Amino acid sequence: MPASPLNVSVMGAGAWGTALAISAARRAAGVRRVLLWARDAAQAEGMREERRNTRYLPEIGLPESLEITADWQAAIDHAGTDGLLVIGTPMAALADMLARVPPSAAVLWLCKGFDKATGQLGHEIAQAARPGGRSGVLSGPSFALEVARGSPTALVAASLDATLREQAVTAFHSDSLRVYTSTDPIGVEVGGAVKNVLAIATGIADGLALGLNARAALITRGLAEMTRLGVALGAQPDTFMGLSGLGDLVLTATGHLSRNRTVGLQLAQGKDLPTILRELGHVSEGVYSAATVLARAQALGVSMPITEAVVQVIDGRLSPKAAVQALMGREARSEQH
Repeated sequence: MPASPLNVSVMGAGAWGTALAISAARRAAGVRRVLLWARDAAQAEGMREERRNTRYLPEIGLPESLEITADWQAAIDHAGTDGLLVIGTPMAALADMLARVPPSAAVLWLCKGFDKATGQLGHEIAQAARPGGRSGVLSGPSFALEVARGSPTALVAASLDATLREQAVTAFHSDSLRVYTSTDPIGVEVGGAVKNVLAIATGIADGLALGLNARAALITRGLAEMTRLGVALGAQPDTFMGLSGLGDLVLTATGHLSRNRTVGLQLAQGKDLPTILRELGHVSEGVYSAATVLARAQALGVSMPITEAVVQVIDGRLSPKAAVQALMGREARSEQH
């Protein structure tokens, strides 16, 4: 454990970044000061004055101890070399954020998915942007609103750097937020990315009123797809039975706060994708990652039929009903394949 409390800078004032900053600010024992950086100066000013994030978490008040800034350098300096930088932006912004972070900084990211432009996971982006840098991922089954409310939640901090893993525990572990550690960032990231795509599939099934049997089948076979891809990418199989695998999949595929499940529900109701995304008002990483997940799987010779069906629906090549029919019409095979 670090000898003294940490300064924490959370970079990104979306729902999840704000929720985690709130959680850290409430935990006095392991944290000295928490600073939340917002890209938009007007948003930062509004949050300071109103003591809430009116766009993403309007019902949650911000702790008085939580500091807010739009000054990038001030946020970087706040964490320094002994504190913790937490990147809370969407996956599309991760490469740019990491490129601007000092080589000596300890960095965790919260985003889940594959980068659409490069097809890379977070750890691959970090290796390119900060070779040898101290980095890792904080993930797991968590809706931002519930974390901000202080509802019981469990996350996993994954890194090959033991000190960074313990810093994550020091900063965020509390009575309402349990933080476990993992040495398998690949597996944690694959789980966090693929579950978003599978949640769209489950949302489609629920939207078509296919029943609980269908939901259970999709979650179970989806977990098998996730595990196959993860192992092919170098992950540990056991990771997918943990928080960032089965745990995050169950939450995102069944929870009413899930943006990805909402996309699936509305696709099943006949709404077009641009309208769904516009009305959602938040990023749905599953929509942006689905084609990349499938491409990585195909390049490795990994079969992912549920993911393929989701991609075809998103692209408009299959209707939701036709996608389900195609899945049900596949040839019978061993459950181990």
